[in-house]
Amino acid sequence: MSLADDSLEETMAVTMTVNGERVSRAVPVRQNLIDFLRTGLGLTGSHIGCEHGICGACSLRLDGAVVRGCLTLAVQADGAEVVTIEGLTASGEAADLQAAFVERNALQCGYCTPGMLMTAAELLASDATPDRDGIREFMSGNFCRCTGYQAIVDAIETVLRKRRRLA
Repeated sequence: MSLADDSLEETMAVTMTVNGERVSRAVPVRQNLIDFLRTGLGLTGSHIGCEHGICGACSLRLDGAVVRGCLTLAVQADGAEVVTIEGLTASGEAADLQAAFVERNALQCGYCTPGMLMTAAELLASDATPDRDGIREFMSGNFCRCTGYQAIVDAIETVLRKRRRLA
């Protein structure tokens, strides 16, 4: 550990894999993961909303589980695998989900969309086969101020049904 020259804030060296690329940096010990990804790595697809873990705009995948980037410190991701919305998009994992969001008009301003997609992808990757109420429950930690959620549930349900038919 060392002290950063310009801010006298304690830093720690971390190494993590972000969207398949190994990254090593010295980070302030109190910097949250979403700020590190956005400012340190330029991955601005995930958004900062409430900064209290309530809205879900900063949702990202840490070692396979969706977490709130505003509640996770960057130092906690040392040695971990991190997937942001950029990585989810690049892998093609959520291509059908993204298309369904567009087709069903499940996004408007787009601010919540990255977090919605990360959480919906987690639901679709699970073995769960929820009904509409189950989709609403799973997505309940992600807030949208524009769409009223109906179209979001429609889009997720559409992809869920298509994937079940293909399985």
